[in-house]
Amino acid sequence: MAITVARLKELLAFEDISLVLTDSLAENRDGYILERLHFRLPGGGEVRGLLTRPSEGFVVRGPAILYAHAHGARWDIGASELIDGRPALLDAPGPVLAREGYVTLCIDMPTFGERAGVTEDEASKAALWHGKPLFGQMVSEQAAALSWLAGRPEVDPERIGVTGLSMGATLSYFLAAVDPRVKANAHLCCYADFATLVRTGAHNLHGHYLTVPGLLKETSSGEIAGLVAPRPQLICVGWDDPLTPPEAVEIAFRETEVAYIRSEALGALVFLPQAGVGHRETPAMRRAVLSFFKGFL
Repeated sequence: MAITVARLKELLAFEDISLVLTDSLAENRDGYILERLHFRLPGGGEVRGLLTRPSEGFVVRGPAILYAHAHGARWDIGASELIDGRPALLDAPGPVLAREGYVTLCIDMPTFGERAGVTEDEASKAALWHGKPLFGQMVSEQAAALSWLAGRPEVDPERIGVTGLSMGATLSYFLAAVDPRVKANAHLCCYADFATLVRTGAHNLHGHYLTVPGLLKETSSGEIAGLVAPRPQLICVGWDDPLTPPEAVEIAFRETEVAYIRSEALGALVFLPQAGVGHRETPAMRRAVLSFFKGFL
């Protein structure tokens, strides 16, 4: 029997939390507006957010994107990826998405950006000792960011997508799996069968944040991505990416594809594998993501 959304939330120790805006500063950039935000978590922790939006005013509510940042052992970057980019990206995605008409929000995940004062090892161990995996906290905070984004006056809450690369990709499809408010999900360079990664040793290339006790006894990454069905999902991978070896990708995709077939929504599942490509965004991936969101949001 396939895993349910409720059971996945239990394994993640998912919490329904909120982000309270405490500070906001807007500035005009070249062809878009950047907002520097700070939020407070229920326990009192502070979270930085960056938001990009079109420079022209809005007449009717439009589409938005929640952008989940990557890992890359660059704990200093975090949400800055939205406006500064990172080596694995073609360029900074925030300005591009703003000029395409999207309001885009990215927040620092625990141990990244302005929250890098606590290491990933420290945070992962502490969370697991309390029975709450760090990844579950991350997904919960992304859901809270989604709620805040949906409440923006210029955003149509029925037209919000999620995207990200690497760690951001995993966050994207896990969030889409547990939160039906995500209307379209596009993820790059981090989709593979977890059990196969463990069997081949490739799991050790991934961060400690992703450790979710008991997950593989009950489900797989392919099944989790399948929970997104029948909503649109774009999966981009490079066949030479050591984090997503072809065998692991193919096993995961077969399971996700079955879920879309059962939902009679196979046309909503888009798969873009690229030969000779490692752990990085390509021009073809960028075009696919922009086309995907234009068609489904």
